[in-house]
Amino acid sequence: MRRRLFLGIAATVVAACARSAYGQSKATLPMIGLLIHIKEDTDLARQRVTVLRQGLADEGLSEGTHYSLVKRFLEGDYSRIDNLVQELGSLKPRVLVIGTMGIGATRKLYPELPIVFTGVAADPIALGLAQSYVHPGGMITGNVMNAVGGEETMAQKRLGLFREIVPNLKRLGVIGPAGGPVMLKEKEALRKVADQAGFQVLLYDIKTPDDLERVFAAGLSDQVDAFYISGEPLLFAHMAQVMAFVTATRKPTFGPYPEWGRAGLLMSYSTDTMEGWRNAGAYAGKIFKGAKPGDLPILQASKFLFVINQRTARSLGIAVPPAILALADEVVE
Repeated sequence: MRRRLFLGIAATVVAACARSAYGQSKATLPMIGLLIHIKEDTDLARQRVTVLRQGLADEGLSEGTHYSLVKRFLEGDYSRIDNLVQELGSLKPRVLVIGTMGIGATRKLYPELPIVFTGVAADPIALGLAQSYVHPGGMITGNVMNAVGGEETMAQKRLGLFREIVPNLKRLGVIGPAGGPVMLKEKEALRKVADQAGFQVLLYDIKTPDDLERVFAAGLSDQVDAFYISGEPLLFAHMAQVMAFVTATRKPTFGPYPEWGRAGLLMSYSTDTMEGWRNAGAYAGKIFKGAKPGDLPILQASKFLFVINQRTARSLGIAVPPAILALADEVVE
């Protein structure tokens, strides 16, 4: 009886020690920081974290064995950037994976912290983030979504495809923050096409999600034929709210990233955002193992996705031309 009692106590002690040792090893693992601008409890956030881990795995790194991943979520509230960056930086991660919106705060607070950006939709050289694509220099590298020709070319391509589906476009309402770097390029591109094709572009500025009701109502009042949703992060972070207003307007609407087309926009055309997140994970892995950010070339997107939402088209009474359907990488039925 005493022997069984002793063995039971010993087993409990061994298990407790094992748990303690495991907890200590996890706590002392070097960290990789991650700042995401969308909400934590969403499929989009979960997908991005999963793909980031895959990129790290491509470099032979496994979470819980080689590193611990510390995540913070902006929840679409950009006033929190400085606080969350400070929080992450104080943990002394080996590298910080971040979107465009947090780079400025990180450089200011932690100039020596290596940064990998997940996908900039503007020219990183023009933004002062890098010396060149081939040799960024400094502590920042990553990948861009704009590829050859920049966001202006991408916006023109989107509009060209959209006009094949909605040929009688006379007034296009463009929704996004007027001063955003992506919005500025989109506006320039859309107006250039509009001038050539003879239709009108109306701009509706938003600063917070609370402006969405007002700008969509203004567009309807102005009798726009369709809406364009900017690729600015503010809108992406509040996709569900945006889509509720889009659906209510019953106007054909298009935008950039494939997630928008899957969520219910009539169509979207852009780079594959998941490719960017996997690349960011791989670069974070390289830096984690000792590479210098300034020596890693900025990657340009190589994969593009044209998404058509047939469910939305049918609900709007729009027949998508077979030739355009044949071009689509994804058709949402």
